[in-house]
Amino acid sequence: MNLVVGATGLVGNHICTLLADGGKPVRALVRPTSNTDRIAQLRSIGAEIVNGDLKDAHSLEIACRGAHAVLSTASSTLSRQQGDSIDSVDRQGQLNLVEAAEAAGVKHFVFISFPDTPIDYPLQTAKRAVEDRLRRSRMTHTILQPTFFMEVWLSPSLGFDAANGTAQIYGAGDKKISWISFQDVARFAVAALEAPLAANATVKLGGPNALSPLEVVRTVEAATGKPVTVQHVPEEALRGQYNSATDDLQKSFAALMMYYAKGEVIDAGEAHRIFPINRLTSVRDYLTPAPAAR
Repeated sequence: MNLVVGATGLVGNHICTLLADGGKPVRALVRPTSNTDRIAQLRSIGAEIVNGDLKDAHSLEIACRGAHAVLSTASSTLSRQQGDSIDSVDRQGQLNLVEAAEAAGVKHFVFISFPDTPIDYPLQTAKRAVEDRLRRSRMTHTILQPTFFMEVWLSPSLGFDAANGTAQIYGAGDKKISWISFQDVARFAVAALEAPLAANATVKLGGPNALSPLEVVRTVEAATGKPVTVQHVPEEALRGQYNSATDDLQKSFAALMMYYAKGEVIDAGEAHRIFPINRLTSVRDYLTPAPAAR
């Protein structure tokens, strides 16, 4: 049995689908307050639904019983509910999960994290604490560290609206980023369960090509034949947001935007050596999807 924690989120939901499509048993941890459409979709693919919460250690003990693998993508950053915080979910909640999985005899734990950055912020501190605990556990572990999800950072919700020809860019926009699709991250997570070289490995993940935000804008313009209006958020403003943040989530998002401004290019060589995954989604694939067949 494969327990997926974060099963109603972007990456976790796609992991469930990939596992089910591959004929592998799926147990999805959901909260009673989770999106009902997502829960219905999980039931439709044959997932076993178990109610629980990272803040409830006992519910995790029940969820982990009989599981061979745990794949955890859960975070408080995009799906925050009452009582959630980076400390209660991303740090202590994930530590609770590691403890429960180890006590239940889980063999393999796959954890979705992100690369180290030189900026100190609460979300990174939480991720590193969980990574350190996993490395000290009795379980085989795989820690995946993807860079920026293109579906999040190149989306209208964060000011990049390709369809309407507007783009908000953090910093100067001239530093390259190895944008990656959340769907490809899910593919890596599932592949980790059967890739021998993924055992006890920490792997950085990036997409097939690194583009600066301004190069992404030019990609959109070339594909649509229309100009894109760019608005920059200066690094000084981001630093001000970071310094004046009043809670952990605000501080973490400000730090991530500063990280974006500095750029992050991932060498894909190690991932290709470990995982049998070839073609990855490019920024062009995402921004200019193929037309539907008639």
